Amino acid sequence: MSTFSYAGLYARNASEPKGLGFGTRGKYDFAVAYPDPGSLPLAGLLDGLRQAMEEEGGDLSLYAHPQGYTPLREFVAAKLQRDRAINVPAEEIVLGDGSSQPIHMIAETLLDPGDVVLTEDFVYAGTLNTFRRFRADMRGVATDEEGMIPASVEEVIRGARGEGRPPKLIYTVPTFQNPQGWTMTLARRKALVQLSQQYDVPIVEDDCYVDLRYEGTDEPSIHSLDGSGRVLYVASFSKIIAPGMRIGYMTGPREFLERALGAKSGGSVSTFGSWAVHRYSTGHLHSHIEEINDIQRDRRDAMLAALDEHFGGSGARWSRPEGGLFIWLQLPAGADAAAVRDDILDEYDVGYLAGPPFAPDGVSGTNCLRLCFGYNTAEEITEGIGRLAAAFRAKGLIA
Repeated sequence: MSTFSYAGLYARNASEPKGLGFGTRGKYDFAVAYPDPGSLPLAGLLDGLRQAMEEEGGDLSLYAHPQGYTPLREFVAAKLQRDRAINVPAEEIVLGDGSSQPIHMIAETLLDPGDVVLTEDFVYAGTLNTFRRFRADMRGVATDEEGMIPASVEEVIRGARGEGRPPKLIYTVPTFQNPQGWTMTLARRKALVQLSQQYDVPIVEDDCYVDLRYEGTDEPSIHSLDGSGRVLYVASFSKIIAPGMRIGYMTGPREFLERALGAKSGGSVSTFGSWAVHRYSTGHLHSHIEEINDIQRDRRDAMLAALDEHFGGSGARWSRPEGGLFIWLQLPAGADAAAVRDDILDEYDVGYLAGPPFAPDGVSGTNCLRLCFGYNTAEEITEGIGRLAAAFRAKGLIA
């Protein structure tokens, strides 16, 4: 019997192939935004889960509410009102598998092939991959240390409208941006809302890192500055409890949520995980965020000090974020950090992600790389950055 091939059967809109397996991790793993494993509240999550099982365990026999576990949505609604001045009821919150599922729901609900989407010039690769899945025409907007530059936003909007293709949405990570680390200023947030309203382009505000502030003061959510229903808000428990819990959430106008819920695959988010997150968060989340922020602040400071020591005078420059998990390192023009990434991982045991996956065009930023400081200890960060500098010098990328 001959081996069967699916080659002629794939849908026209099928996603691009993705290799099976899991990539190699370096000892000095600056590639992925993992948190400190020692800071995970394992005992608290277990206690919360045990309490929920005793009180509601029989409900595991039922399929959960399609928007997710109601008490957790009520907790999210209260947190959003307190922390982000977003006043929505629990009925207008949808839980998802991390923040990636809500973003996928938004994309499936709004995007047709060829629709124009505006993003930052370098932005979270996972969202770019989702937009590519729906064949969006992604256009990067110039940024600086204050966020999206309003004149650039308007220029890209007007250019697309001039082609008869008004943009479908603007996607932004305005606080401790991934991968660049900056936080959008209040003036820029207000300008973005004004442009959204002027040109009728909705905004997707991805606020996944907002709780990870180590210094400075919070800026208001973009959602709270709008009031017209043009801002869809997405966030997650991944960076403040654990990525493996896979629980995030979204809110937006009821009309939109009803359409987006139809794009939600797999039914409700896990009741089991929601119980643990809800019971733990109700009594302990605020103090836990303070604890992890103390840890991450020390690691950020260790990475910045190591960059000053090992990259000073090299022609490189880097961001100095007030929070989050990312530092954006830019090597001199012409350096290709993407080409040597795998060699450096093999030879120096240091992992990082180069710029192109974060670029809307998929090719820009070869001299850039994202460094995550959440996982390794301060001592490992110091050693790893030294190794990285030695590797780049050995390969002629820096002076």
